[in-house]
Amino acid sequence: MMVWINAAEERQLKDALVERFVRYAKVWTTSDPKIADTPSTSGQWDLARLLHSELTALGIEAELTDHCYVLARIPSNLPPETPAPETIGFSAHLDTAEEVSGKDVKPCVVTNYDGRKIVLRDGVVLDPGADADLAAAAGKTIVHTDGSTLLGADDKAGIAAIVCAADFLLSHDEVKHGPIEIIFTPDEETGKGLPEFPLEKITSKVCYTLDGGAGGELEIECFNAYGVDARFLGRAIHPGAAHGVLVNAALMAASYSAMLPRNESPEATDGYYGFYCLMNISGCHEEASLRLIVRDFTRSGMERRIAALESFARAVEAQFPGGKVILDAKPTYYNMKEKIESRPEVFDKLKEAAENIGVDFTVKPIRGGTDGARLAELGIPAPNIFTGGRNFHSRAEWLLVEDILAACRLVIELAAVWAV
Repeated sequence: MMVWINAAEERQLKDALVERFVRYAKVWTTSDPKIADTPSTSGQWDLARLLHSELTALGIEAELTDHCYVLARIPSNLPPETPAPETIGFSAHLDTAEEVSGKDVKPCVVTNYDGRKIVLRDGVVLDPGADADLAAAAGKTIVHTDGSTLLGADDKAGIAAIVCAADFLLSHDEVKHGPIEIIFTPDEETGKGLPEFPLEKITSKVCYTLDGGAGGELEIECFNAYGVDARFLGRAIHPGAAHGVLVNAALMAASYSAMLPRNESPEATDGYYGFYCLMNISGCHEEASLRLIVRDFTRSGMERRIAALESFARAVEAQFPGGKVILDAKPTYYNMKEKIESRPEVFDKLKEAAENIGVDFTVKPIRGGTDGARLAELGIPAPNIFTGGRNFHSRAEWLLVEDILAACRLVIELAAVWAV
């Protein structure tokens, strides 16, 4: 049975979502993949402390761990004689990606969007003529950046949806639910895969991450992911005396990167096609390095890609006699599909909840990963739910408020569905 929310309550929920999202978006939480510590940046502590304070103020038992995980628990409100249902969790991450600045974010709220181009700073344009989702947002409420930073809908929209849903459940005791856990995590964007995750403190056997995009998108599978570091060892000498002696490590790295298949890059692939992506490259004559991320939906496909990278290394060594290439390939996360499919009721209840509130959903693969992949490895199946954000990790990032409202309602409905 659907949780009934009247028009006035829905307006209040929508306003609360915008207010919370804007507040969270202004907190600088960019993470740093080059830092091994968790969290990798101090700004994530600022948002974690804010959320801990807000959850506590709502009357929720909350904890902030030594490594910046925010954990909160809402007890069941079912009658004592009712058999206790399973604890379910809802999770989102604190950090934003490093590709674009997340400092001094200035969210711009547009109510009743008029459907025209929006010209932002530094030549950034939101063009409905080139963005069908933006064109379809005419008459609705959107939030966008001023063009100088990303917005942070990935994943502060997920955080806002979860906190607002928790607030609603606490103030509407007529909505019956079992025990609920809230989990906010650091450093998701670094690809570390939940380092220092306090598994011993988690009672949820099922979790839903809110870390998706356009409204209605539900996801149960993601890439297998590897990070690959390559070192190129050359031999330095004065260029004037280089004949027959110099082994240019910087040129070795450039040659290696040129071997990466252009038709298997992120910009050339979609759907279920994996890719190689060069993230950075640096060096000099004596030593150079580069970092890649490698993605594929199957384990066999990933093995093929790692083998190809090894063959490129040997080819570069053959091109540069006396040079050496050392590869370090490490898994980051694995496709979460198998773990989720082992408990089909987890996704069945998500679809039921979406149908109950009238969400026209689609099921698609994540061309990336979420904390849900690592949770699945830890034995907690965790499908991913949309949050309404678009153009993640860019200065053109924007959020459709009607979608984040639907995500919030879906959390509320899931809590009720699992209580039955």
